[in-house]
Amino acid sequence: MTDQGNNNQNISRNPFAALFSSLADAKQFALGQKHSKPPSEDSGDSQSESEHSVSDSIEDNDDSVAEISRSFRSRQELCEQLNVNHMIQRIFLITLDNSDPSLRGGNGIPSRCVYLEEMAADLDGQDWLDMDSIEQALFNRLLLLEPGNHLIYMTSCSMVNLSADRDAGEKCAIPYLYACYQRAKEEVTKVPEKLLPFAVRCKNLTISNARTVLLTPEIYVNQNVYEQLLDLFLEGVSSAQLDQVAEFAEEVIAGLLADQEVRTFGEVIVPVLDIFQGRVKDLDLCQLLLYSYLDVLLYFSQQKDIAKVLVEHIQPKDPSNGLQYQKTLLGTILNISCLLKTPGVVENHGYFLNPSRSSPQEMKVQESNIHQFMGQFHDKLHLILKNLLQQTNETRHLLLSWLGGCLQANTGRTKIWANQMPEIFFQMYASDAFFLNLGAALLKLCQPFCRPNSPKLLTFNPTYCALGELSEEERRNRNVHARGLDKETCLIPMPPQQNVEFAHSYSLLTENLILTQLTLHLGFHRLHDQMVKLNQSLHRLQGTWREAQLSGGPAAEQLREQFEHLMTVYLSTKAAATQPTMLQNCLHLQASCAALLVQLGMNNRGPDHLPLRYPLPQLTNNQLCHVPEFFVDNLGDFFIFLRRFADEVLETWAESLEQVLNFITMFMGNVERMSNPHLRAKLAEVLEAVMPHMEASSPGTTQPIVFQRQRVFCTYCHAPRLAEALITVFVDIEFTGDPHQFEQKFNYRRPMYSILKYMWNTESYRDSIKHLATYASENLEAMNPPLFLRFLNLLMNDAIFLLDEAIQFLSKIKVLQLERDRGAWDELSPDARREKESSLQMFGQLGRFHNIMSNETIGTLAFLTSEIKGIFVHPFLAERIISMLNYFLQHLVGPKMGALKVKDFSEFDFKPHQLVSDICTIYLNLGNEENFCASVPKDGRSYSPTLFCQTVRVLKKINKPGDMIVSFSLLADKIKSLADRHQQEEETYSEAPDEFLDPIMSTLMLDPVVLPSSNVTVDRSTIARHLLSDQTDPFNRSPLTMDQIRPNEELKQQILQWLAEHKEEREQMGPSG
Repeated sequence: MTDQGNNNQNISRNPFAALFSSLADAKQFALGQKHSKPPSEDSGDSQSESEHSVSDSIEDNDDSVAEISRSFRSRQELCEQLNVNHMIQRIFLITLDNSDPSLRGGNGIPSRCVYLEEMAADLDGQDWLDMDSIEQALFNRLLLLEPGNHLIYMTSCSMVNLSADRDAGEKCAIPYLYACYQRAKEEVTKVPEKLLPFAVRCKNLTISNARTVLLTPEIYVNQNVYEQLLDLFLEGVSSAQLDQVAEFAEEVIAGLLADQEVRTFGEVIVPVLDIFQGRVKDLDLCQLLLYSYLDVLLYFSQQKDIAKVLVEHIQPKDPSNGLQYQKTLLGTILNISCLLKTPGVVENHGYFLNPSRSSPQEMKVQESNIHQFMGQFHDKLHLILKNLLQQTNETRHLLLSWLGGCLQANTGRTKIWANQMPEIFFQMYASDAFFLNLGAALLKLCQPFCRPNSPKLLTFNPTYCALGELSEEERRNRNVHARGLDKETCLIPMPPQQNVEFAHSYSLLTENLILTQLTLHLGFHRLHDQMVKLNQSLHRLQGTWREAQLSGGPAAEQLREQFEHLMTVYLSTKAAATQPTMLQNCLHLQASCAALLVQLGMNNRGPDHLPLRYPLPQLTNNQLCHVPEFFVDNLGDFFIFLRRFADEVLETWAESLEQVLNFITMFMGNVERMSNPHLRAKLAEVLEAVMPHMEASSPGTTQPIVFQRQRVFCTYCHAPRLAEALITVFVDIEFTGDPHQFEQKFNYRRPMYSILKYMWNTESYRDSIKHLATYASENLEAMNPPLFLRFLNLLMNDAIFLLDEAIQFLSKIKVLQLERDRGAWDELSPDARREKESSLQMFGQLGRFHNIMSNETIGTLAFLTSEIKGIFVHPFLAERIISMLNYFLQHLVGPKMGALKVKDFSEFDFKPHQLVSDICTIYLNLGNEENFCASVPKDGRSYSPTLFCQTVRVLKKINKPGDMIVSFSLLADKIKSLADRHQQEEETYSEAPDEFLDPIMSTLMLDPVVLPSSNVTVDRSTIARHLLSDQTDPFNRSPLTMDQIRPNEELKQQILQWLAEHKEEREQMGPSG
C-alpha cells in the first residue's frame, strides 16, 4: 500500500481547492464534510453513497457556492465532474487522487483503489478521472504487472478488507474487466439519468478493452488471457452465475466479430478450446470438476459463433485415421469413462480395485455410483450434440460430417483381425469408451421417435444407405453424411429390375437412425464380445485358482493377482455397458427398429402402422434391399446382451417384446425377407433371450422376474407362425453354403432346443407343432419333403453325430486321466507334459459341448414323441430312430459303458442317467405302435434281448419310478417275442435273389421303386430317407424328388409271390423245420 504520511500536504494539489478563497477555507470545508457524514467502509454500498453525493454537499454549504461559481461556469458542471470521477472509481477501482483519505468525504467512493501514479504525474497534478482520461487510465491499469503494489486506501477506515484488496488488485485482465463490467451494469441501474450515458460508456469500455486484450494478448506480459477467459466461465458455473458471464461474453464476441483485422474470431477461440481439451483429458468420470467443464462446453455449443469454431476445430487432419477423431476436443470428452484408460493396465485405475476383498454390496454401490455419474455425463453429451445440431446449417453440416467421417474411419473395429491384434488396434481406431459414450448420446437424440407405433418412424428412408460417393456440396444439400454404406451387405439382394428412387434430401430422423445404428455396430458389438470372453476367462481362472489353493504353493498367489486384475477389468466393463438409462434408450430404439422393419416387410409406405397379418404380401419394389444387415445384428446383440448381463431390463417394457416377437416371426423363417441364414439363425438366439427363463437359478441368486415375458409369450397372437419359423430356420441352417456350416449349425441350434421345450409346454405353440407333424405324415411323398419331416431327420442326424462324438471324447479323456493318475506323465519332458495337459483340456471342452448338445437333442425327441406318434413310426423314420436309440443304449448300459467312466461326469456335462431315462421314455412313447415294435429287432447292429434287460437293471439302479420300470420290462418282452418271429423271417429273406434286395441297405425290398435318371430300383423307404438329406439320385447325383420316382409293380409282385411261396413252404415244414 502506498505510504500516505504526507497526504495532508497534498490537499493543495486538489484542483477543487481552487474553488475556495483560501487553502484554509478548503480545509475547513473538507473537515466539515468529514464531521457531518460517517465514512463508508466498503465500496459495495455504492447505492447509499451515491445518494450522499457531491451535489448534496454543495446544497448543505450554500455559503461556499459563490466561491465555487467563480471558478466553474456552473454548480451543475462541478457536480457532474465529481460524480463522474466517483463513478469511474467505483467501476474500475482506479484513481489519480493520492490525497489524505481523511480529507475525502467518502461520497460513494470505494474503500480501495489502484493509484495510477505515472498517469497522475503525466497529467501534472490532475487528480480526478473523467471520460476523456478513462480510456488511457484503464489501459495503464491493465498494463500494471502487480496492481496490488499500487493499492491505496480511499477512506479513513484502515481495517483489513481482503475482499476489497483482491477486487482492486486483480492481476488478470479478463476477470478484472468482467468485474468492472458487472459494476458498470450496477451503475447503469442506479445512477441519475444525467449520468446514465457515462455509465453506459464505462460498460462499453470494459467490452472494448476485453476485445483488445483477446486480440493482442502479447501486450499483456505474464498473462494467458485465454486461460483467464476459460477460468471466467468455470467460475460462472461454480458460482451459478454463468448467465452473467455469458452476457459479458456475448458483448465481447460481438466486438471480436466486428473487428477481425488483427486476429480472426476463430484464432481467439481456438486457444481457449485447446486449453479446455488439455485440462479435460486427465479428468475422471466421477470428478465433479468434469461436469463444470461440460457446462462450459454446453454454453459453447449454444453460442452460435463459438459453436461454429468448435465444429471447425474438431475436424481431424487425417480424416481416414480413426484414432485422430479421439484426439479432437469432442473425442477427448467421449473417451472419458470407467473403462481402463490403457487396456490391460489396472494400475492407477480408480474403480473396482481388490474386488475379491470387497463384498457384493460394496461393488454394487460402486457400480450404482458410476451409473449415476454416467447418467449425468451422457445427459451433458446429448445436450451438447443437440445444441450443435440446432445451430446454423453450416455448423450442423460440419458436425454430421465429423460423425460420418469418424464412423467410416473406424469401420475396421468390427474386423476379426482387429480384435486379435490389440497393439495395432489401439493405434488405428478410437476406443471402446469413445464409441460407448457416442452411442449413448446418439441414442438420446433418437428418443423422440423411438416408439414402436410412432408415425415418424415411417418417414425413414433406407435408400440413404444405397447412395455412393457424393461431393461435399451434395452431402450438404441432401443431408447425407454417413459414408461407405453402399458397400454394406443388406437384408436381401436388390432385384435386378428394381430401380432405386433416391430422395432429393433426407430427413434428420433418417440420418440420426443410421448414424446411431452404425455407432452401435462399431462400439457395442465389440464391448459385448469382450464381456463374454472376460466372463469365460474368469470362470476358467477361478477354477484353476481354487485348484492351486488346494495344492498350495506360490502359483496360488499369482493366480489370485491375475484373477483380481481380470475381475477389475470385467466389473469396470460391466458398469460401463449396463448404465440403466442407456439400456432403456437402446431398448426403445431396437424395439422401434423391429417395428419399422416389419412395416417395410409388409410394403407399407403409408403414414400409419399396419398390423402384422398372414399370409404376408408379396414383396414389390421393397426397401429391405437397402437396409444394412447391421440393423438386425445390433438388435440381436442387444437382446442377447440383456439376457446375459441385464436381464431385468427385459421386464420393463412389454410392448417392446411384442414388437420383437413380430419381427422374429416375420424374418426368422423367411428367406425372401432376410437372405442370410446366419442372421436368421441369430434371431433364434434373440428369441431365447426374450422368452421367459426355463433354467433354475443358481443357489444364492435371486430368481429373475419373468411376468411380462411370460404374459407376452403365452398370449402372442402369431404363436403358430413363430413355431413354424423356428423349425424352418432349424432346417435352413443345415445348408448355409459356408465352408464351416457343419460345425456352425450346432452352435446355431443350441438355443432352439430350449425354445422348443418352452413352446411344447404352452398349448398354442404345442398345437402348431403337432399340426406341422400331422401335415408331414399326410404328405410324406410330396415333391418337396414336408418341413417337419426334414426337421426330424436333421434332429436325428444331430443326435447320432453328437452323442457318438461325445462318447469318443469321453473315451479319450478317460485314457488321459488314467495315464496322469498312474504317474505316466511325471516321466515326460515339460513340453510333452504340457501337450498332454492341453489335449486333456481340449478333449474336455469338446466333450462337454457335444454332451450338452446330445442331451438337448435326445430330450427334444423325448417330449415330441409324447404326443406325436405317426410320423415317428412310419417306415421312413422308424428303423432309423430305433437303430439310433439301440446304439446309444449299447454304450450307456452295455459292456462298453466302462469306457465312458471319467472322473467327474459333471465337469463334462455327461448325464448318462438322464440319457438312459430319455431313451426309455421315447421307447415307451412309441411302444404302443405295433409296426414300431416290429421294427426294433430289425436293427441287427445293436439290438439284443440282453440289451433291454441291462436297461431295466440300470433303470432300477438310478431309482426311476416303478411304473416306468414295469412298462419298459413289458415292452422288452413284447419286442423279444417279435424278435423271435423276425429271426425266422430273416432266415427266409437270406435266400432271396439279389434282385429282390435293396442295393443300398441289402435288405429285402417290400415297396420297390425305380429312380428315373439312373433307372436303379431301390426300396421306397430307403430313397425317402436319402432324399430328406440330399435331393439327388444316389447313383448319379442327378436332381431327384419323391414325386419323380415310379413304382416297380412287376418286381413288387414277384417279391410278394416269392414271400407267399416261402411262407407256405415254412408252414408245411412246421415248427421243426
